[in-house]
Amino acid sequence: MAEVQVQGLRGGEFLLRQEDAQTLFTPEDWTEEHRLVYQTARDFLEKEVYPVLDDLDAHKEGLMPQLLDKAGELGLLGFTVPEEYGGSGADFQAGAILAEALGPGHSFAVSFFAHTGIGTLPIQYFGTDAQRRKYLPDLASGKRKSAYCLTEPNAGSDALSIRTSARLNDAGTHYILNGQKMFITNAGFADLFIVFAKVDGEHFTAFIVEKDFGGITIGPEEKKMGIKGASTCPVFLEDVPVPKENVLGEIGKGHHIAFGILNVGRFKLGAACLGSAKRALAYAAQYAKERVQFGKPIAEFGAIQWKISQMGVLIFGLESLIYRVATWIQRYEEGLRQSGKMAEASMLASREYAIETAITKVAGSEVLDFVVDETLQIYGGYGYIEEYPAARMYRDSRINRIFEGTNEINRLLMVSMVARKAMKGELDLMRAINEAQQALTEITVPEPGGAPLSEEGRQIQNAKRLIHLLAGAAFQKYMDRLEEQQEIIMGLADMMIQVAVAESAWLRAQKHGGSYPLMVPLVQVLTREALGVVAHRAQEIVMNIAEGDELRLLQGAVRRWTRLSAVPTFQLRRQIARHFLERNGYVLQ
Repeated sequence: MAEVQVQGLRGGEFLLRQEDAQTLFTPEDWTEEHRLVYQTARDFLEKEVYPVLDDLDAHKEGLMPQLLDKAGELGLLGFTVPEEYGGSGADFQAGAILAEALGPGHSFAVSFFAHTGIGTLPIQYFGTDAQRRKYLPDLASGKRKSAYCLTEPNAGSDALSIRTSARLNDAGTHYILNGQKMFITNAGFADLFIVFAKVDGEHFTAFIVEKDFGGITIGPEEKKMGIKGASTCPVFLEDVPVPKENVLGEIGKGHHIAFGILNVGRFKLGAACLGSAKRALAYAAQYAKERVQFGKPIAEFGAIQWKISQMGVLIFGLESLIYRVATWIQRYEEGLRQSGKMAEASMLASREYAIETAITKVAGSEVLDFVVDETLQIYGGYGYIEEYPAARMYRDSRINRIFEGTNEINRLLMVSMVARKAMKGELDLMRAINEAQQALTEITVPEPGGAPLSEEGRQIQNAKRLIHLLAGAAFQKYMDRLEEQQEIIMGLADMMIQVAVAESAWLRAQKHGGSYPLMVPLVQVLTREALGVVAHRAQEIVMNIAEGDELRLLQGAVRRWTRLSAVPTFQLRRQIARHFLERNGYVLQ
């Protein structure tokens, strides 16, 4: 098979080098077709979903499946399913746009993404051609609804510890499944289940299980804090006969499916959180202008403007990150297809950028949590009342930091995946560490003037250098015991997240800042926020891995490589807040 040729960065390489801003796909580059997809999805929410949110939360009989059927009629369920299997065959970037557009759909969005993502992609990515032809057309149309059964009472983050068993019957025709699954989205109405079990109690394997096979019992709906309208039930499997041809992938290779699908799910979750955050900001901006206290709208007070500006700054950073990662994944898919790897291109591309998809998941869920929290705060006491939108947004947001691997697990994974890539020779991290150590004693003089945001660009690169330096120092101190130092790993992950977001925003401003003047103050504020977090996490790590002269040397590097010149951030924030308030939400132009 030919070597994969891909333009731009491979997985994890954003930590080592900077790319050309002109090669990136951003929301400013959307085509008319992209805008049509986005508007179609938003119109669907406005017409079909938002008017029935209370009914959804009350689990009105048959309502959620009916909405999924309507989404299927519009082609939304099969949007990224290949055309030969009944879908539209949309590319990864278009899929990201759809995820953002449907993200604000509350419980509907959860059911939608469970069906189209973890419920469909295992078959699309890992199924045989016969399995794809049998199941994908029905999943794309909504004729069948799907659920993903991995989590168990004693197997959450530690997925490989599942106890559900599978044994081949005496005739050799069927696997017999027994076990219990927990917190299964769409379980209450699903026709099809992607079930993970251990063959002979040992080999972690995935199966395509039809409800009509028999032996499946669905437990009662969980009473949840949020996303109340999404069906979430335990699933009990008792002597479920599954034909041998319904083994998904290979016996003992189920972990490739479970973790491979999570990579896509994490990215889509980050994109969905972006859409939800934009909707929350729109509500916050509109209410702040309507609510009058002390004789004027609260939008005129500096404290409220700070909140509005911070929401906008974080959303801009997240949006820049989401579409930058979408650029990488799509390019890699295209390179794989050109090299002849057609069927597995999407799966391999998402695996290549597993570090980045984990970052988008954590960043997206935490930005959304901040935005909905501040939205509720702006509503004040009314925000706590269910008839206002902030309460549902607040409740529904919280699960995102647990879905698709907890944020803690994702942070640990980011750093461990970088280390694994370095050990396999896929990332030249050791060279970067050596260069950072050599630069410790260099005396640098800030360059005067320069292009707009040039200082921010330099310091983002220096923040990467700081990550290299501290990773090297931590490894030198703990060697193969570093994985036990989770506080250090979590700190390095936070630094990686901030650098990824800040650089994405900076590159976007390099490409489009001339046409969108607001991008400059957005990046000025965002970069200072990001480097502040980087400095804080770095100082904490340094104080716990070094002492004496080494401590002082590392502390000096932290100060030098995260320092930016002073700008009047309060004035910039007022400018940003006024912009979004005037436009009733997140609109850049």
